[in-house]
Amino acid sequence: MTQSAFGQQQAVTTEWVTIPVGGQAMQAYLARPQGEGPWPAVLVLMEIFGVNSHIRQVTERIAAEGYVAMAINYYHRTTDNFELEYNEAGMTVGRQHKDQTTRQGILEDLQASVAYLGQQPFVQNPERVASIGFCFGGHVACIAATLPQFVANIAFYPGGVANSAPGGGKPTIEYAPDMHGQILCLFGKEDPLIPLADTHRVEEVLKQSQCHYEVIRYDEAGHGFFCDQRADYRAEIADDAWRRVKALLSKTLKH
Repeated sequence: MTQSAFGQQQAVTTEWVTIPVGGQAMQAYLARPQGEGPWPAVLVLMEIFGVNSHIRQVTERIAAEGYVAMAINYYHRTTDNFELEYNEAGMTVGRQHKDQTTRQGILEDLQASVAYLGQQPFVQNPERVASIGFCFGGHVACIAATLPQFVANIAFYPGGVANSAPGGGKPTIEYAPDMHGQILCLFGKEDPLIPLADTHRVEEVLKQSQCHYEVIRYDEAGHGFFCDQRADYRAEIADDAWRRVKALLSKTLKH
């Protein structure tokens, strides 16, 4: 285990853990406040680049706010966890693994993760958890919204959610009638990977759901605006998004 701290927030303890999924092993990075807890739980859903330093930092940052945060490697069927760089080569490799995921496999990973959290004495009420995902992870957060344990789901620039699904089949957003709880979608208006029309499609279909939703579109923001390792990072927008994240997690998990 390692320890880190974020300013005046809670110091956190981190470790890599292994989660059994259908006879296989899925790696996950777990961070939690120091102490005995228990604390509410949040699943962190990676981009195509693996549970890399950015995703681990987000996981620790959430833990520092008073949650058990766990980032899972849902590429475990095709590779152990890796770290890819934010460049064309990294995108090529990451997409190759993404293209081998399926909706059913992701649902199994999410359910196994909740089951694992439920076995930990420091987790408070595993029947009420949240997810937060980035890019493809944002897409996965929208899949998580169909599971009853996920009472809040935060999707940063969820790629492909309007017109595709892992492994094929109807687009993920068309499962909106099965979604519930709270959903927050955060898009950049200048995202070259997510047409603005797709963001309106997401909002339109979410109106049919059983969830409370909010769709935010940021001016002058491209893809990856929350990640300070990417060229599209926008500090003020990232700060506003983080404020929204904290408010939603507190509202759904701490009250």
